[in-house]
Amino acid sequence: MSGRPHPTASAAPLVALVGNPNAGKTSIFNGLTGSSVRVGNYPGVTVERTVGRLRAASRPIDVVDVPGAYSLCARSAEESIAVESLLGEAAASALTGVGRTGAAAIPPPDLVVLVLDATQLERNLYFGLQVLELGRPTLVALNQIDAAEAHGTRVDAEALGAALGVTVVPVVGNRRDTLTALAQHIEAAINAPPPAARWAWQPADALAEDLRVVSEALPEAARAEASRDALALWSLMSVEADDAGVPAPLRTLVATRRANAEGAGRDLDLEVAQARYAAIDAVSARFMSRGLGARAADKLDRIFLHPVAGFALFLFFMLLIFQALFAWSDPLIGLVESGVGALGDLARRALPEGLVADFVAEAIIGGVGNVVVFVPQIALLFIFLGVMEDSGYMARVAFLMDRIMRRVGLHGRAFVPMLSGFACAIPAVMATRTLERQRDRTLTMMIVPLMTCSARLPVYTLLIGAVIPATTVLGVFGSQSLVMVGLYVFAVVMALLAGAILGRTVLKGRPEPLLLELPDYRKPTFAGVGRLAFDRSWAFVRGAGSMILVFTALMWGAVTFPQETPGSKALTAERTAAEARLAPSLSAEDRAAALEDYDRRIEAIRREESFAGRIGHAMEPVIAPLGFNWEVGVGILGAFAAREVFVSTLGVVYGVGGDVDEESAPLRERIAAARHSDGRPVYTPLMGLALMVFFALACQCISTLAAVKRETRSWRWPVFLFTYMSVLAWVCAFAVYQGGKALGFS
Repeated sequence: MSGRPHPTASAAPLVALVGNPNAGKTSIFNGLTGSSVRVGNYPGVTVERTVGRLRAASRPIDVVDVPGAYSLCARSAEESIAVESLLGEAAASALTGVGRTGAAAIPPPDLVVLVLDATQLERNLYFGLQVLELGRPTLVALNQIDAAEAHGTRVDAEALGAALGVTVVPVVGNRRDTLTALAQHIEAAINAPPPAARWAWQPADALAEDLRVVSEALPEAARAEASRDALALWSLMSVEADDAGVPAPLRTLVATRRANAEGAGRDLDLEVAQARYAAIDAVSARFMSRGLGARAADKLDRIFLHPVAGFALFLFFMLLIFQALFAWSDPLIGLVESGVGALGDLARRALPEGLVADFVAEAIIGGVGNVVVFVPQIALLFIFLGVMEDSGYMARVAFLMDRIMRRVGLHGRAFVPMLSGFACAIPAVMATRTLERQRDRTLTMMIVPLMTCSARLPVYTLLIGAVIPATTVLGVFGSQSLVMVGLYVFAVVMALLAGAILGRTVLKGRPEPLLLELPDYRKPTFAGVGRLAFDRSWAFVRGAGSMILVFTALMWGAVTFPQETPGSKALTAERTAAEARLAPSLSAEDRAAALEDYDRRIEAIRREESFAGRIGHAMEPVIAPLGFNWEVGVGILGAFAAREVFVSTLGVVYGVGGDVDEESAPLRERIAAARHSDGRPVYTPLMGLALMVFFALACQCISTLAAVKRETRSWRWPVFLFTYMSVLAWVCAFAVYQGGKALGFS
């Protein structure tokens, strides 16, 4: 519908319904317009617009539900639409270039209805002040007043209106009487437009001078549409040097003023945010009183959002989580291991001895089982993360991390998709769509795969259990859980460093301020947390049942064939000769025991000379400096399908399939017992640490690369992502292994 004229081409006046996401706009919109709704796209973009008609007593009124936005100083599709909806597309295009059709397809509204959530009033008012600054006739719908009172917060609507200079109508979205009152106020405001709202805060002298200079450079079409100071501030905060649609003199002037401010040590984003919030804080006591629950939340926020104590508490919580993961999941992992072993034994007994039985027991049951065995740990991790998210704590973590991220040049809101990366990089890549600028979206995509996704957890658990001694630190925390926490912290630090470097080189640009709604503290619900843990765990199992199964089967074939190799033939001939020599003097049982070493050597050389072994040996010149042998090389190769395939691939390489019993230990124990030909252990703590560092940094996920290709619509960025992460992983693993050896570690 992008080419259709706006419905207000008729005589019906236009009302724009604006507010933060989740403020209740859509419920109010539906209540006002009933079933008279039209849905289409804003001109030139795929953001939906919803237009309805309010059947007022005097005449019909068109109502547009504008996409929710946290700020008018941003460049996402939703927030650009909010600017256009308030200014009109012609004025917005003249000012910023964000208009996409070059025509007044979106006219300015006759009235703005600003929806404020009473439960998040102070945070909603930040966006509300920006709307009021534009000088449009405005009416405030104060929504969810019943929920606010239930949380101990009382809001005086008349006092709020006096503070803002507008009429405030209390609304409950599901109560018809309040919506009827709102409709009557809308009709009255259309027939007798209220005066423009006044500027609600006073900029500091330096900022006031910046606004004066910029306002003189505004295009005449823009200045005629709204408050000159507000548009000057919008330009100063939002215009970029590469905004081709913005008049060149305005772009140059804004760039100069921002550069001068930075040279004087001023942070314009911070100046404006602090001034607006100071204005809100100065008047909030006039119209809002908070109960014990709200005051308790403030006290908790002072702790959890403290730049030092808050970060220390976050690390402490993560340490407790991983301590619990190892302590609580180990018995469950043992049960799953026993079940996988029993199922493999059953398959061997049910099938004729030979390749088919080996394939079913080792490739299918053993390969997938070696990964599924970690489902209890993954489920527990998501239970803990679900509790943190459902309680409102995770939003505090994002806010806390913003202070760190901005210091290294990253966009603050980027930590939200980065948090999603702890589950899986693919939805995290898709979550970058919420960021304002393409530069920010691309930069975040380049660092999201560095976050420790759930697919890395089986690899870490396997290696930590095999090479890290289970000791106690400070009499409380286990060494294994400390290593796990260290890997998560390492991933975040490396992501921040990578973002800082890429943001200053390949993807230059300044970060935008973080505007994040902090939810109320809530008691986590068992159903919600359980559903999250089940969905994420089931997604992991589905992966194990499809991609992991296919690649494990392929790896089993690569390790199994050819069955007869030059080395195995020579050893088989030696075994036959030895058996002939021992036959007259030993019983069958003793003879089998004496020949057991031959059997192990034959099996080992078959695997080493298999197709997979040849590939692994071909990789050794590259991976040997990292301390890795050919078996690890085969595992790394398999992990490019999915990181967790590394575990099942090693299970196939080391022959850990369905025959798991006392004499054939589970994979982690088999790895711990692996030896070189000279008797040295293959998996030392140093080698294991280098391998974990490699997995923390390498981009071994084809699906993630495909997601980046889909989001960027280019092969350039997935190729760049794979290349830089692979090089980074090799260099860091090399530094760990060779540096450790130089210091005398093994």
